Amino acid sequence: MSLSPVCACSSCPVHPAAMSAPATCRSYPSSSMTDAQWAIIEPLLPAPANTAGRGGRPEKHPRRLVLDAIFYLVRGGIAWRQLPAGFPPPTTVYDRFRAWATAGVWQAVHDALRDLVRVHEGRNPQPSAAVIDSQSVRGADTVPRRRRGYDAGKRVNGTKRHIAVDTGGLLLAVIVTMAGLQDRDAAHRLLARLRERFTTITLVWADAGYAGRLLVWARTVLHLTVEIVKRDQPGFVVLPRRWVVERTFAWISKHRRCVRDYETRPDHHEAMIYIAMIITMSRRLARTSN
Repeated sequence: MSLSPVCACSSCPVHPAAMSAPATCRSYPSSSMTDAQWAIIEPLLPAPANTAGRGGRPEKHPRRLVLDAIFYLVRGGIAWRQLPAGFPPPTTVYDRFRAWATAGVWQAVHDALRDLVRVHEGRNPQPSAAVIDSQSVRGADTVPRRRRGYDAGKRVNGTKRHIAVDTGGLLLAVIVTMAGLQDRDAAHRLLARLRERFTTITLVWADAGYAGRLLVWARTVLHLTVEIVKRDQPGFVVLPRRWVVERTFAWISKHRRCVRDYETRPDHHEAMIYIAMIITMSRRLARTSN
């Protein structure tokens, strides 16, 4: 990954506001936020603990630098201990990631950015249709045995992420399960979460792996119509609607931390997916906003 000696961060340690941090700050073009990205993301973050008379110690390291470190890790697929020296200590960065994962901050920031992207594209923030699919990923040795399984169809030992996206490929919901769990079984949880978040969705497209009793359950319990998109001919074919969710998997897998599952907890893997989409959407908005 190429390095640039120029600091692109107004809150990095070379500035007087953060003189207690190391005196070096490098910009990593593939992961570091631009000023436009930071201007979009910063208002969506929770207020620091020491603001508005809430007490607590001031945050020692600038938030922008902490987020750049997390984005660097997600984009590059490295371990926490391998963060370059110019970033805050790995324990500090991981503690912030874990605290915000537990508090649902990553999902909240992601959902706000998704609404902004939909509005910018001239669409209603609330979607009316979705596409669902799953992807099995190999589990690293850091994934406990209790949350991993074997997908015989894909010959993958690890975990499986089930996602729902809108018609443009933006993420609506995600759950992480063992790889051996059938798609139609995990879809009960995925569709229930989708219905909980979006009352406006009435139609869901899926592949043949979701056919069967799931369709009846979704219609009678969740009032969702699940339409199966069938493959009419062998070989590679771009299927209607299905290609959208496959592109989303490509967006996610572009971030190397998401190519495999390295997390000990499923909610941490879900957070990594949200962060990958946060990077993708914030860059899209930064390129198109004035």
